[in-house]
Amino acid sequence: MKTYPIAQSNRTPLCDEATYKAMYAESINDSDTFWPKQAKLFLDWDKDWGKTSTVDYNQGQIEWFKGGELNVAYNCIDRHLSERADQVAIIWEGDNPDVSESVTYQQLHDRVAKFANGLKKLGVKKGDRVCIYMPMILEASYAMLACARIGAIHSVVFGGFSPEALKDRILDSECKVVITADEGVRGGKAV
Repeated sequence: MKTYPIAQSNRTPLCDEATYKAMYAESINDSDTFWPKQAKLFLDWDKDWGKTSTVDYNQGQIEWFKGGELNVAYNCIDRHLSERADQVAIIWEGDNPDVSESVTYQQLHDRVAKFANGLKKLGVKKGDRVCIYMPMILEASYAMLACARIGAIHSVVFGGFSPEALKDRILDSECKVVITADEGVRGGKAV
């Protein structure tokens, strides 16, 4: 078996081993105390939850942070703008590894906001379903985050599915809009 050297990082760890072990133990032994602390520390909430968790293994029902509300797009993008606007948020690599693009938080915010406004102009609103049938391009990320920004529910359909399979998913989820591309590149070939 071949072994590989472990890369040395110049980053400072967020906690030492003892702290990690203590946090892990609390997450297992007292999850209803541990997870709310983490949820408040790492996420911005629009509305607090009632009970942290409700678990009924016999009924197969597990709920976390019931009643709580947050916006994924805000937590992924907006909350980082004040300190990281010019920092890279996404590194996209094309079909050819020589083709790539880095997108900052500010650029991501602007593109997602523009996409969300376009969806709103098409009549998409909170609770509507949107089908995303796209190749692995940056715009697929913008589409997903734009849906989250306005409260629409997105369904990502694998780009290799047949037209019939796509039709079934659109009809089953009662999508209001389908977001797609007219072409993609896979294995160096236009698809």
